[in-house]
Amino acid sequence: MIPSFAIALILAIAFDVHAAPSPHSSAGQTMHLTRRSPDRTPDEWAAWAQAQKESLRTKYGAAPSVARRGSGTNLIVNQNSDSAYYGSIAVGTPPVAFNVILDTGSSDLWIADRRCVTGCDGVAKFDSSQSSTFTNLTTSFSIKYGSGAAAGSLGQDVVQMAGFSVANQKFGVCDEVSSNLLYSPVSGLMGLAFSTISSSRSTPFWEALVQNGAWDSPVMSFQLTRYIGENNANTLEPGGTFTMGFVNQSLYTGDIDFQDIPANQESYWLLPLTGLTVGNSAVALPTASSNLAAIDTGTTLVGGPSAIVSALYAQIPGAVAGTGNYQDYYIYPCDTSVNVSMSFGGKSWSISPQDFKLTPLTQTQCLGAIFNLDISGTGSPAWIVGDTFLKNVYSVFRYNPPSVGFAELSDTAKAMSNLRGTVPSPTLGAVSAEVTANGGNTVSSTTNSAGRSINHWAPLRLIPMALSIAFASSFVLVYL
Repeated sequence: MIPSFAIALILAIAFDVHAAPSPHSSAGQTMHLTRRSPDRTPDEWAAWAQAQKESLRTKYGAAPSVARRGSGTNLIVNQNSDSAYYGSIAVGTPPVAFNVILDTGSSDLWIADRRCVTGCDGVAKFDSSQSSTFTNLTTSFSIKYGSGAAAGSLGQDVVQMAGFSVANQKFGVCDEVSSNLLYSPVSGLMGLAFSTISSSRSTPFWEALVQNGAWDSPVMSFQLTRYIGENNANTLEPGGTFTMGFVNQSLYTGDIDFQDIPANQESYWLLPLTGLTVGNSAVALPTASSNLAAIDTGTTLVGGPSAIVSALYAQIPGAVAGTGNYQDYYIYPCDTSVNVSMSFGGKSWSISPQDFKLTPLTQTQCLGAIFNLDISGTGSPAWIVGDTFLKNVYSVFRYNPPSVGFAELSDTAKAMSNLRGTVPSPTLGAVSAEVTANGGNTVSSTTNSAGRSINHWAPLRLIPMALSIAFASSFVLVYL
């Protein structure tokens, strides 16, 4: 048992990005993630597994001068034992906090509207009449996932996260949400992929920040906690960290292995899957250009072409293809420790046997976390690589050059899994400085009370917080 003071120290190390005298940490803030744990029967797991598969088929069916900068961290939440991870944003004036799934597999921000009835029980809802800065764009908005859909209208308002703010961020205000799409306390979703696949044809929050020079470095990163297989895990647990504008060096060791996104394919965060092994056996793969993988924090599992997934399970003694509700999944002996590794053009990265074992179906048979996913559509990725893989690495998403990097988790990061900690609550810190648009591209400077030079540029409005916007995040099984 790890004593409470040690847990506090681990969390303090992960969150305190201000202490070290480095360019990144001086303005750094962290976003905590939260996780939620599921108690499902085998039949419920079967329904969930099928929803996961169909949702991904729908989601990926078609391809879609020096200024003051900063960095920020948002603590996130692990929901339903590694099913999903969410963080918090604040919207409007005065700002109101909302929990949103953090999804690198889509590009739109949307929140449940106060008029939403179906699918919005128990979640915070956005009331545009209470924000003095909200603008109704009188444009319809809708987005589909395999597990459901959301629809409403587009609006724009001040949106804040981890000490950053965009003054006129467009987002969906949804009064129609499928009943199986939101799980309390999550009110919506923030897409973290490129604007090229935005359903609303809007610039995503993260992309607005990086394009306007708001970040110290053009990167955002994730460290995700693990609670899968923990019988006593709570529905919501501390989920790790999401950072913008820097990487938290306390959460990884060694170098970050960056691999470039193929030229002119900045849509999803795509990498070629170049290596796949089970134990010491390599699985044959097609050419890299036809074997692209979308790195997707908004997906729980790993899906890939049926022929390759079948060859993978052929290396596992006793593994059999699922039938009925478990069609396209595989079942294998629970007493088998399965070691799968994936490579994306560089180093090979392992998936923990604990993550590969999605859930026991009987005392002896377990469900594997890699499944058949044959996606049709021009430009669609062959693989969707979700949190089953991402829990095992420190992942970095870089805007320029467009690339994804992975690094080994540090002992500090690893120790944050399977802890019984307090889930962070979304709170707003005090505003210490403000950057506002001046209506043009010319950079000008003012100085705040602390004597720092602050630059102004359009159309971004950046608000560094004293401690961050101190956002909680949560983890919930996600099949978006």
